[in-house]
Amino acid sequence: MEIRHPANPEDFESYSTERMRREFLVQGLLVPGKIRLVYSHFDRMIVGGVCPQRPIPLGVSREMAVDFFLEKREMGVINIGPPGSIRVDGVVHELDTDEGLYIGRGAKKVVFASRDRRKPSRFYFASGPAHQSFPTTKINAESTETTRLGSSGEANDRTIRKYIHPQGVPSCQLVMGMTVLAPGSVWNSMPCHTHARRMEVYFYFRLPREAVLFHFMGEPGKTRHLVVRNEEAVISPSWSIHSGVGTSNYAFIWGMLGENQVFADMDPVAMGDLR
Repeated sequence: MEIRHPANPEDFESYSTERMRREFLVQGLLVPGKIRLVYSHFDRMIVGGVCPQRPIPLGVSREMAVDFFLEKREMGVINIGPPGSIRVDGVVHELDTDEGLYIGRGAKKVVFASRDRRKPSRFYFASGPAHQSFPTTKINAESTETTRLGSSGEANDRTIRKYIHPQGVPSCQLVMGMTVLAPGSVWNSMPCHTHARRMEVYFYFRLPREAVLFHFMGEPGKTRHLVVRNEEAVISPSWSIHSGVGTSNYAFIWGMLGENQVFADMDPVAMGDLR
C-alpha cells in the first residue's frame, strides 16, 4: 500500500511539478493480475484498482491495523472494463461494464474475478472509514440518479450518475458516482467550486491513448495544474478546486469523504476570482 500525506495550501504554493505529481497524482492502478492500493491521509481515503486474470482477494495492509480490510471501512466499486464478479462473504455479485457494488462495513472476505481471464475486468474502488454498517448492494448504471449539466456551446455537456448517495444506495460517509462527457465536450466542473467539508478523488478514464487532460487544483486565486493520462487519478484536498479540460471527451469516477454527504454542499467560485 502506498501512503500519501496531507498538504497545507500555503506549502502547496512552493511545490515543483514533480512534487505535485508525487503527492497528488495516482498512476498505475490497473495492472493485469495485480491489486494496487493508495492510502491518502486526507480523510483516510483509500483508492485502488484490480485487474484480475485469476481471482484476487482483497488483502489488508499493516498500516490499517485491523484483521480484515472492511473491519472498520466501507467501499464502493465500479467496473470500467469487461464483465466480472465480486464475491463478498460467499455471495457472488456479477458486474457488467459501468455497474457498481457498495460493500458495507464488516464484510470479511472480498474476492475480485473476471468472467474471461483473457479479457480481465477493470475494477476501480474507493474506501473510507465507517462507524455504521449498510447492506452490500449492486448498482446498475441505468438505475442511478442522473443529471445532465452544461452545454455543447460551453464544451461541458456532461451526464452525472450518482451511484452511492443518501437518496440512492446509502452509506456511512462515502459518496461516489460517474461523470461522462459528451463527444465534443472537454471541460468538467467548470465553473468550479471547493467544498471545505469533504475531500475528493477524481479517477479519469476513457481518454484516447494519445490524449491528455489538464487537471486544475489549488486555492481559487492560486491555481496550478497536473497533466493526467488515461486511468490516472488525482487526490483533491478540501481547500482545492478540482476541474479539468481534455484534448478529447472522457469520463471520470468521483469519490468523496468528509463531514456530510450533501451533494450540493459546495462553495462556488466566481470565474472572475480564478487566477
